[in-house]
Amino acid sequence: MTTSPYSKIHAPEVPIEVDSETGVWSTNGLPMLYVPRHFFINNHTAVEEALGAEKYAEILYAAGYQSAYYWCEKESETHGLQGAEVFEHYMKRLSQRGWGQFVIESLDTSEGRAKVRLHHSAFVYHYGKVDRKVDYMFTGWFAGAMDQITRGIGLPIETVAIQQQSEAQIGCDYGLFEVMPRDN
Repeated sequence: MTTSPYSKIHAPEVPIEVDSETGVWSTNGLPMLYVPRHFFINNHTAVEEALGAEKYAEILYAAGYQSAYYWCEKESETHGLQGAEVFEHYMKRLSQRGWGQFVIESLDTSEGRAKVRLHHSAFVYHYGKVDRKVDYMFTGWFAGAMDQITRGIGLPIETVAIQQQSEAQIGCDYGLFEVMPRDN
């Protein structure tokens, strides 16, 4: 696929390999699934309706934390990244994969702190302006990424992430997430 300087469309920026025998897609050695956004969001919506948004957010936080931790660990090893480089790489890859556009507003891995702004969330595209936080799935991802990074540089910091606002809320033009040390 070629792109013109006037086009807003371009080829994927993540390396994708497909095993000819199994059909398994992978990026940097990690197996991947490629599914239509509506398929994923429809499943997400069905579970949210069955469990309620609060319970589902709690479940997704723990699962997302674990997944982000593992992903950052593997990408750190694969690319020789450490500290802030890992978090920056993670935000770049999330943005390149269609989840939304993640912008780091502030980042201090030595303190276990970050603020991330989100534009064009896949969830907001689906839900629209429903005046509630709809991209809570990402919250655990940020804490999992930060904890892998702080442990990777030898810091005993354990973090928590919260969503301050969502672009789906009335009066909000973007989502905002904050990572901070957990109160023990």
